[in-house]
Amino acid sequence: MLVDDGHIIIKFWLDISKDEQLKRFKARETNPLKSWKLTDEDWRNREKWDQYAEAIKVMIKQTNSIWAKWHIINSNDKQSARIKVLETIIEEFEKKAGEIK
Repeated sequence: MLVDDGHIIIKFWLDISKDEQLKRFKARETNPLKSWKLTDEDWRNREKWDQYAEAIKVMIKQTNSIWAKWHIINSNDKQSARIKVLETIIEEFEKKAGEIK
C-alpha cells in the first residue's frame, strides 16, 4: 500500500562478523564514553550468535519483496558501510525518478 501511494521503502541489514562484533564490544568496554552502550544482555545475546544468524536468514527471506527488498550491507568497516547505504539510497531514488518520467 505504501509503494502504491508513491513511497519508497528501502530496508537495510547492516551485517558484521562475529569477530568484528567482539572487537567492538571490547573497545566499548574500555571507552568511558561508550561503555554505557554495552550491557550484560549484549554478551548473553552474543552467545546465541548462530541462532540469531539463522533467524536473520529466515526474516530476510520471508520479508524480501520486489517492492521492499533488503539491502545487506557488509558493515565490518563503518565508513564503507555508511557510504554504501548512501549510494543505495541515491540509486533507489534515481530508479523512482526514472519511473515517474
